[in-house]
Amino acid sequence: MVSEPPDLEVLPLGEPLVPPNIEGLFVDEILASPMVRHPDFRAEVEGWVDFWTTAASSWFPDYLRRMTWFEGTVDSTLALHGLPPSLRYLPVIESGYSPDAVSRANAVGLWQFMAPTAESLGMEVTALVDERRDPLKSTEAAAAFLGELHQEFGSWFLALAAYNAGPGRVRRLLIRYAPLEPRTDRLYWELRRYLPKETREFLPKLFGAIVVAGSPTSHGYELLEPDPFSFDEVSIPDATTLDVIARAAESTDAEISRLNPRYVRGMTPPRRQVSVRVPKGKGGVFYENYASIPVDERVSFVEHSVAPGETLSHIAVLYRVSVADLRAANPDVRPRYLRIGAMITVPVSTGLKRETKPST
Repeated sequence: MVSEPPDLEVLPLGEPLVPPNIEGLFVDEILASPMVRHPDFRAEVEGWVDFWTTAASSWFPDYLRRMTWFEGTVDSTLALHGLPPSLRYLPVIESGYSPDAVSRANAVGLWQFMAPTAESLGMEVTALVDERRDPLKSTEAAAAFLGELHQEFGSWFLALAAYNAGPGRVRRLLIRYAPLEPRTDRLYWELRRYLPKETREFLPKLFGAIVVAGSPTSHGYELLEPDPFSFDEVSIPDATTLDVIARAAESTDAEISRLNPRYVRGMTPPRRQVSVRVPKGKGGVFYENYASIPVDERVSFVEHSVAPGETLSHIAVLYRVSVADLRAANPDVRPRYLRIGAMITVPVSTGLKRETKPST
């Protein structure tokens, strides 16, 4: 039986927003903020509710669908860290709950981490593996980061502004304009004029998404069945392309890619044991099938013999792959010192295949 998430009050707002009435949970500090009574803030929230139900109506259902994949993981991680449950809606405005989302500034994943921040939080960001795209790893990192921001700034509105604009910017504003003021949500409102436009809109946008995504049927959207991100985890001893993993797991390329967005080139790293997710119940059959695949057939690739004058860029253009793909598949190759006749591995795994390949 599917039940709709606890309703937030449908706008227009005659009364303040209230936290979801979930027995046993502490009061949601974000939804209980005095700022939700501020008439100007409420007016901006109403504007974003209108946006999510009109201008965004063609793509918002996709946000809600993807949310059903990951909301269980997000909810449990937030609860484990003692964070407000309403933060489950932050990936709605950050990425539309898409692990593959990339911003203009190259922030990546559900929680839109920049590479330096991700690495500082213990996530791997390399040519082959980008854990910002991993919904489990990135959610754990996001919860830790949000907790640190709230502890530093003492206000969820200031912490979320720091999440969007960067903690350094918010620190500088506080030092310059309010060094002795108590760190409150209302102080955020006083300082927001000094923040970038995107950050000024960030909190009203989030509250608008909370109202609509928290009560979709009240705003013209369908209530979707849960589609949990469930899987078996298997161990891969060396480089293997995702299409080979899909075949061994008796699954599809699309499903294996959905479960493993962190493998950004469609293959696992060479000379390294890693874990890979396969559909729930497929772990046993995967190991049985994988053991029968010869080692030299576990990567879908072609080999290219370097001709005089060729560079990795020439080879990449020839096969319609990126230079980054080639470098990741050939970690021992020194691009400036390609030897004539050397064999270059060209990955043609899921997402990189072409209909015809030049002779090599």
